[in-house]
Amino acid sequence: MRDSLEEQARRYATEAHAAAGQRRKYTDEPYIVHPAAVAELVRSVTDDEQMIAAAWLHDTVEDTPSTLDDIERHFGARVADLVDQLTDSAQPAAKNRAARKLAHFRHTADASPEAQTIKLADIIDNTRAIVQYDADFARVYLVEKQIQIQLLREGDSHLWQQAEQTIKQGLAQLALPPYSVPESWFIKQAAKYGAIN
Repeated sequence: MRDSLEEQARRYATEAHAAAGQRRKYTDEPYIVHPAAVAELVRSVTDDEQMIAAAWLHDTVEDTPSTLDDIERHFGARVADLVDQLTDSAQPAAKNRAARKLAHFRHTADASPEAQTIKLADIIDNTRAIVQYDADFARVYLVEKQIQIQLLREGDSHLWQQAEQTIKQGLAQLALPPYSVPESWFIKQAAKYGAIN
C-alpha cells in the first residue's frame, strides 16, 4: 500500500534537510523538528492533507538542493504552489536586512490564505523560544514578525492570534530584566521598515 501524501512529504523533507546537513540553529537538533512542529500547528486547524504536506516541505526549496519542479513531480501542483508562496526568494538588489525582509513580507502578504496559515505556524514555532536562545537577535526578529503578521490576516484566525500572543510575550520578556530593552528601541526598530501597504 502506498504511503499517504503527508507521510511521503515527511520522509522527503526529513531526507532533504538531513542530506543538506541542516540542524536547528540554537539546539543543534535535526532540522526536521521544525517542519514537524509547523505541520502539527497546521493540523490543529485543518485536515487538508496538501496543506499539511506543504507544511512539512515549506523550507525544502529555500534550504536544500530541492527545486519547485522536484516538489511538483513528487507532490503535485498545489503542494508545489504552496511551497513556492512560502519560499523566501533571493533578493540580490536588497542592500540590507530591512530591505530583504520587506520584500519577503510583501511576498507572503500576496500568498493565499492556505499559505498564510502555514506561514503563521512557521512564525509561531520559530518565535517560541527565541528570547531564551538569542535575546540580541530576538529584539530585531520579534519586531519583524510583529510587522509581518499584520500582512497575514487571511491566514487562520486561531493561528494568527497564537502568533500575535507568542510575539507579544517575547517582546514583554525583553522589556524585563536582565534584558531591559526600552520601548523606544522597539519603536525605532519598527520605523526601519517604514509603512507597508
